[in-house]
Amino acid sequence: MRVIIVEDELHNYRLLRGMVEKLRPDWQIIDWFESVKSTVAWLKSNPAPDLIFMDIQLTDGISFSIFDQVNVTSMVIFTTAYDEYALRAFQVNSIDYLLKPIKQDKLRLSIEKFEHMVTAATEKPESAPDYKELLQAITSGERKYRKRFLISGATSYFKLDVDDVAWFYTENRVTTAVTFQGKEHVIDLTIEKLEEQLAPDLFFRTNRSSIVHINAIRKFENHFGGKLILKLIAPFNETITISRLKATEFKEWVGK
Repeated sequence: MRVIIVEDELHNYRLLRGMVEKLRPDWQIIDWFESVKSTVAWLKSNPAPDLIFMDIQLTDGISFSIFDQVNVTSMVIFTTAYDEYALRAFQVNSIDYLLKPIKQDKLRLSIEKFEHMVTAATEKPESAPDYKELLQAITSGERKYRKRFLISGATSYFKLDVDDVAWFYTENRVTTAVTFQGKEHVIDLTIEKLEEQLAPDLFFRTNRSSIVHINAIRKFENHFGGKLILKLIAPFNETITISRLKATEFKEWVGK
C-alpha cells in the first residue's frame, strides 16, 4: 500500500508514521505534507495513493478544502479532535477517524477497516466512501443519518443499505440487522449507537433490545399494564413488547 500523511505537527507525524510502520511494515509511506496547498499540489501531479492519513486543522486552513480543489479518489482516515457532531458525520458515512492522541490499538482497527473497505470498493465501487457527502454533512449543519453498513461475509465484504433493514435486535451483546427479505447480518454497533445514527422518522427504539422500521409494522395491540404488543409483517413471526412508558411515544410516532 502507498500512503501519504497530512499532518502539520512534526511530533504527531513521527508518532503516526512509527505506528504505521510497526503495524504494516510492508506499506510504503511515500510523503508527508503540512498544509492544504502542498497536499493539493502533490495530489494534482502524482498518482493517487491507496490511503491518506489526514489531519483536519492544518497550517493554512481546514483540510476539507482539499476536496474542493482536487478529486480525491484515495481512502482517507481522518485524525482529529473534532466535536461529537462531526464525529457522527464520519460514522454515518462509514468513513473512519482517529481521535488524538492516537492510540496504536485504535490505529490497528482503522487499518483493518480500511483493508475491508478496499475489498468492498473493489467488488462494488458504489460502496466506496463519498467524501462530498461527508463535507456537506459537516459544513451544512444539517443532521445526517446512516445510509449503509459495511458487512463482512465469509470470504468478502458487501454494502447493506439501511432502507433494506426491517428491524434490528441485540442478543448476548451481538447486534443483528434483519432485512425485509428475512436475511440476518451482524452489525458492529451497539443498539444504543444504532439509535443515534438511524433516522428517527423511519426507525423506533421499541425496547432495550430492538429497533423497528416503520414499514415492518403490521399492527399493534393493547396489552395488560398499558403495554403494547407489536406484530411485524410477513415473513416475520416475532412479536415485540413496547413498555407502558414508551407506548404513548410509539403511537405518536406511528401517526406522524
